[in-house]
Amino acid sequence: MNQYSKRREALLYHAKPHPGKIQVVPTKPYATQRDLSLAYSPGVAEPCLEIAKDVNKVYKYTAKGNLVAVISNGTAVLGLGDIGPEASKPVMEGKGLLFKIFADIDVFDIEVDTKDIEAFIQTVKNIAPTFGGINLEDIKAPESFEIERRLVEELNIPVMHDDQHGTAIISSSALINAAELAGKKLEEMKIVVSGAGSAALACSNLYVLLGVKPENITMFDVNGMLVQSRTDLLDLQMRYAQPGEPKTLAEAVVGADMFLGLSVGNVLSPEMLLTMANDPIVFAMANPVPEIAYDVAVATREDVIMATGRSDNPNQVNNVLGFPYIFRGALDVRATKINEAMKMAAVHALAELAKASVPEQVNIAYGETKLLFGRDYIIPKPFDPRLIAVVAPAVARAAMESGVAQQPITDWDKYNEELLERLGNDNKMARLLTNRAKTAPKRVVFAEADQLDVLKAAQIVKEEGIGEPILLGNRQTIEELKEGIGFDADVLIVDPRSESEQDRLYRYSDAFWKARRRRGINQLDSEKMMTQRNYFAAMMVNQGDADAMITGYSRNYPASVKPILQLIPRAQNISRIATTNMMLTKRGPIFLSDTAINPDPTADDLAKIALLTASTARLFGMEPVIAMVSYSNFGSSQEAGAVKVREAVSILHKNYPDLIVDGEVQADFALNSDMHQDKFPFSKLAGKKVNVMIFPNLESANITYKLLKELDKVISIGPIMMGMDKPVHIVQFGASVDEMVNMAAVAVVDAQEKEKRLKMPKNV
Repeated sequence: MNQYSKRREALLYHAKPHPGKIQVVPTKPYATQRDLSLAYSPGVAEPCLEIAKDVNKVYKYTAKGNLVAVISNGTAVLGLGDIGPEASKPVMEGKGLLFKIFADIDVFDIEVDTKDIEAFIQTVKNIAPTFGGINLEDIKAPESFEIERRLVEELNIPVMHDDQHGTAIISSSALINAAELAGKKLEEMKIVVSGAGSAALACSNLYVLLGVKPENITMFDVNGMLVQSRTDLLDLQMRYAQPGEPKTLAEAVVGADMFLGLSVGNVLSPEMLLTMANDPIVFAMANPVPEIAYDVAVATREDVIMATGRSDNPNQVNNVLGFPYIFRGALDVRATKINEAMKMAAVHALAELAKASVPEQVNIAYGETKLLFGRDYIIPKPFDPRLIAVVAPAVARAAMESGVAQQPITDWDKYNEELLERLGNDNKMARLLTNRAKTAPKRVVFAEADQLDVLKAAQIVKEEGIGEPILLGNRQTIEELKEGIGFDADVLIVDPRSESEQDRLYRYSDAFWKARRRRGINQLDSEKMMTQRNYFAAMMVNQGDADAMITGYSRNYPASVKPILQLIPRAQNISRIATTNMMLTKRGPIFLSDTAINPDPTADDLAKIALLTASTARLFGMEPVIAMVSYSNFGSSQEAGAVKVREAVSILHKNYPDLIVDGEVQADFALNSDMHQDKFPFSKLAGKKVNVMIFPNLESANITYKLLKELDKVISIGPIMMGMDKPVHIVQFGASVDEMVNMAAVAVVDAQEKEKRLKMPKNV
């Protein structure tokens, strides 16, 4: 994508369909006059009077306890510098979005128009009663140091400047594990720090708390090494000013155990790295260009333990591992501050989590067979679902033990359950899916690439590294559309009707005729069919000229699926194909089947559809909990449709006793685990969270997923084809660009899995 297109896409993202990235959503009923009279006058007077009598009841009757202010004056925004409060607002909104999706914390972003320390502090203090916590953001040093210090001292709610402490906390956990792997003692380590700003100082301060000696830290700023004879240093920097004459960075790293980079790219050369001690630890966190590139570092020294700030390298030091969960734990015990004990609790919790067995969902997301603690895995991955239930409780406990918690937690099991429930509001699955696809991109043929929205989806797939698109359609139309949307990447365009593709067309038609000649297809029919895009695209996958296929945008589902079923065989040992839609709901992902293929499946078909969907759920790292839904509960109706579902359950119970599946059951009982447990304690689903729903017919499944998608704005990924020998997927007629991108990611993951199976030894 050229620079103009990137700029345009970023601006459109922030402007459409509604300006900005966050909004206020009501949490109480408001449909009736009674609701409104309770929400405002006269009912609102009652909680006001209660809070007036006891100010702590503000946490009981308002949103204060789950509300954080992200506050900036825009003086040190990302890599943009001092751009002012209004220009910093998109960044603050973005931080609010991260708080919400990772820890279910609500945010108001506040941009303060002053550079005066006292005025800024007073402004924050004046608005502090609104909030349960304050996240200071993008405030330049040295003012940020004094602002944070004062606010921590003068307010009775948690305050943290994440630019300082976020990186410090994450890198400290990485240091603990890196030192262990390298066999180094923290108190003996010699560390060279490139950078002397807020993040570098905060990191060094935490390292000292871990056991590193201040005299063993050699720090550099833009003017060179920090030495005691310099007169331009802040008091906070003087702690790391060394006696004697200054050294160059190259001289300082000789024999050093660790290099910490929080400065600019490419300041650590391979030659300098070679002079460091055995098993050197290098945290090169300048972004996007590290102080030394990961590939260069590992090629220079096999014994290096490397971390960067980049997501495309192992050991990403990412602040999102820390701040959402630190504030979550602090808010949940109504801490009066975030102190050093709480920060250190987060450090040790992250370090220990990296040593724990990794959930399959995380392995899948990052394309790993099995992530194991080691040089390439010293800190958890940002998409690890355990983070909220590990870091937040550790921070909460530390707050209680250090005496700053006003509402101690007494039932930790219940608290952990509540934390995990919050993850249901954070639909990470689309990000996990995309991330996994990126680990091994595949060739995806877009059969309708001369449609604008399809081409936009292909552009995103290419630019995000999800896959390598093959654009099928009229070449002239595709090239004109590409130019119009700034899609200037070099990608393969295939025009089946062009002269240049005649050899391939004849080869495909001959292969098709030989496969279908005993089913009423003659050679002329075959040649005509191959000029149709879906036949041609499917044959590209069949013949190995593409790894996967996406179609369906401009034609109805039956018309799109016919060529697929004629050309692509079922997978081995599969007698029934089906589709499922993964719905990313507020309670977490739920698979709905069959949404597109089987109009009126038999009991045996339903059992097979359930097994196919269970396998698909496992593909995404989820252990299936399957409800076979109907309009009746466990024999309450003898009508044929309900009996069919009941018989399907019997088949599954008999042949797959370990599978968590039950029914027939009504949808509300399937989704409400407490109600299910109360009324049907004998059920395999009692007390469990259903994540797969098998419907009695196509009609009910298709209507349900489309209602959810439109009425509740639930993200739908699908229909995902199940049971095919090749990765071919058909989107719904008129699918959105995002839906097609998600389906392309599904197709890539499907291709990865099928390739993996082909490579397995025959006896596996």
